[in-house]
Amino acid sequence: MLVLALSLSILIGVSLGLLGGGGSIMTMPILTYAIGMETKAAIAASLFVVGVTSATGAIAHARAGRIRWRTGLLFGAAGMVGAFAGGRVAAFVPGGVLMLLFAGMMIATAVAMLRGRRAPLGAARTTPAELPVGKVLVEGGVVGAVTGLVGAGGGFLVVPALVLLGGLSMEVAVGTSLVVITMKSFAGLAGHLGHVDVDWPITLAVTAAAVVGSLIGGRLVGRIPGETLRRGFGVFVLVMAAFVLSKQLGLI
Repeated sequence: MLVLALSLSILIGVSLGLLGGGGSIMTMPILTYAIGMETKAAIAASLFVVGVTSATGAIAHARAGRIRWRTGLLFGAAGMVGAFAGGRVAAFVPGGVLMLLFAGMMIATAVAMLRGRRAPLGAARTTPAELPVGKVLVEGGVVGAVTGLVGAGGGFLVVPALVLLGGLSMEVAVGTSLVVITMKSFAGLAGHLGHVDVDWPITLAVTAAAVVGSLIGGRLVGRIPGETLRRGFGVFVLVMAAFVLSKQLGLI
């Protein structure tokens, strides 16, 4: 199962590098069902995997000039506060409830993707001076809280928010999203470390495989039709959500 888990972990990185999100949607099921981690330990491990992988993917996007640093750091700072708080609150929520919340996050993500929500492919529409700081801070805090609570990086919430609130093109939003996810993931991890034990050898192995995938995903940007990719991944996430719900409800 470990070999299968590591093979699937490559897809975590491909998703993050290519779409700016989606990594934790696969990381949690891999850690809990393929490897057998306890739910709260898997959430903490997921945050580490996604954080490191996102940071690696962000490097390639930065070199290509696809990151708006001011917007990303502002959104990410608000997200870190929310993520740390979410991580602390998770200590008081049963693991089964967290998995149900995670499944709900997966369904929301899948629906958003299948609806074909996408950003304009042109240049950024809003200058930094016009950035609605208040809205970005609120949005960042809310998405960060979700990240810390259920271990989901929230990339598919971050990207649309960056497009609508920050006025970024899709390509730049994807790169900027990786900066935000990196910041939120490590803040969320800090919120969990006080009450969970992480299996670091397994976590580092999964992280290494995901990093390889992120390098592949970064190279594929622009080569695969975005609409096809989003819809295909949306179906995959919906199937995974059904699987998680079935497991938690004892149907399988």
